[in-house]
Amino acid sequence: MSSVRRPLPSRTAAAFCALGTSALLLTACSDADTTRADVAAAAPTSASATATGPSAGSASPSGGSMSPSGSASPSDTSSSLTDDQAERRALVPKAKVSWDKAAETAVKEVSGGKLTEIELRSVSAEATAATGSPSPSTPNPAPSSGAPMWAARVAASDGTVHEVAVDAVTGKVFRTQADSDQDADDKSEVADWLSKADRTAEQAAKTATDKTDGTVTAVELDQNDAQTLVWSVDVVTTGNWNKTTYDIDASNGEILSEDVDRD
Repeated sequence: MSSVRRPLPSRTAAAFCALGTSALLLTACSDADTTRADVAAAAPTSASATATGPSAGSASPSGGSMSPSGSASPSDTSSSLTDDQAERRALVPKAKVSWDKAAETAVKEVSGGKLTEIELRSVSAEATAATGSPSPSTPNPAPSSGAPMWAARVAASDGTVHEVAVDAVTGKVFRTQADSDQDADDKSEVADWLSKADRTAEQAAKTATDKTDGTVTAVELDQNDAQTLVWSVDVVTTGNWNKTTYDIDASNGEILSEDVDRD
C-alpha cells in the first residue's frame, strides 16, 4: 500500500513569525501557511489514487482475454479432445440400440448361437457393399457409410463363428456371413471357451458399469496375457469421452484389470 503524502513541517515558518514584529513579516507568514494548506488539500488522500495495477479489461497473467468484470472468458473444451475422444463423442450418441439388445438380435441369426464379441463401429464403405448375405429373417439394406452399427460375432455349437451386422439405429440385422478364416482348430478353441465361460457377457458388462458409469461399446470373450479366459468390456464415459477397459474373469466374475484410455 502506498503512503499518503503530507505537507512539510512548518517549524521554520512558525519561528520566523514569532520573531518578526512588523506587519510585513506577519503577512508573509500568513501567505506561507495558506500555500501549505492548499498543497495539503491537493495531495492524494487514499492508496487507490496511487495504484498502478492493471485496469479492468486488460490481459490476464496467462495471456487469455478478460471480460469487463475481470473474469476469464470460457474456453472451448471440444478443442482439447484427442482424435479418439472426438470419434467416440461423434459415434456413441448416434447409437439408439444398446449393445445387449443388438446382441440378442444377433444371436437369433445363428441356430444355437452364443455371443463371443460385439463392438460399436461406424459403417464403412466396405460394409455397405454386397458382401455376405442379407439376414434370412429380415433382409434389410445396409445403413449409409458413417452410420453406427454393432458388429457381432456369434458362434454355433461347433464353434463356427458368424459375423452379424446390426443397424445401431433401427436394431435390424443387415448382413450375416460365416467367418471364412476359421479352421478346425479355431472352431474347437471357440467351442472350448464357450463351455468354460461360467459368466455371461451381460454379467460381465454389469460388473464393469457398476464400477464405471458409462456406455458399453464392446464386449469380447478372449484370453489375457496370463492365458486366463476373460470377458473384455469397454465402457465410454460421456463426460470426458475416455474409454475404460475391464478384463473380467469369465469363470468367477472377478475384475482382473482396469485400463483407462485417455487418448
